[in-house]
Amino acid sequence: MGSAIPGSEQDFVVNVGDRIYFDLDSTEVRPEAMPRLDAQAQWLMRYPAVTVRIEGNADERGTREYNLALGARRAEAVRSYLVNRGVPAGRIDTISFGKERPIAEGSNEEAWARNRNAHTAVVSGAQR
Repeated sequence: MGSAIPGSEQDFVVNVGDRIYFDLDSTEVRPEAMPRLDAQAQWLMRYPAVTVRIEGNADERGTREYNLALGARRAEAVRSYLVNRGVPAGRIDTISFGKERPIAEGSNEEAWARNRNAHTAVVSGAQR
């Protein structure tokens, strides 16, 4: 474990990982993302006071409406995965930002791949 306080937001980000990526036009959790989501579920079970928000994102291609719907389905896919691993559904909210909050600038495959993601944000209950 890093130098983050156990149970803190930094602990979650640094030692577990807060983001997974999706294929183009897909809401399917990729096999390589499953270990990270399993680790998120384990961390959330270890810290039952923590609540999270799954933020679904898309790349810049497609209409605003399409990308908002795609982001919502991606966030729900992650939420369902975590709930299926034992995290109480009431501790997980979802939101879609569509293409409105890119993490990578540019109009190329590398940027698009980074922007097709679901981000698990700690909302409350973490150690400070």
